[in-house]
Amino acid sequence: QVQLVESGGGSVQPGGSLRLSCAASGSSFNSNAMGWYRQAPGNQRELVARITRGGSTNYADAVKGRFTISRDNAKNTVYLQMNSLKPEDTAVYYCNSDPRVQGGVKTYDGWGQGTQVTVSS
Repeated sequence: QVQLVESGGGSVQPGGSLRLSCAASGSSFNSNAMGWYRQAPGNQRELVARITRGGSTNYADAVKGRFTISRDNAKNTVYLQMNSLKPEDTAVYYCNSDPRVQGGVKTYDGWGQGTQVTVSS
């Protein structure tokens, strides 16, 4: 029921910045935490940043101090400001709400197409 559309990716040089946006639809947006995930070729999808409905945030160690997640609940949009980008940040970035957990099994909403971030010289 939730639709997710990521945008804002691109190709930048190391040290550059990008601001990603995630437009979310669905009634669950305001009641759920939202996260940004990324997946590089051959790697598992990993959570890089998360923000609760009330604005509490947490970050993966690899991006702390460089990335900032924020949300505008009125616009049903979550953002990821990415500064001081490194080649290892290269990945497809996705947003999603917290997964539902039933019987120890996590179920995510359907993933969007993601947005490609490429950091290279």
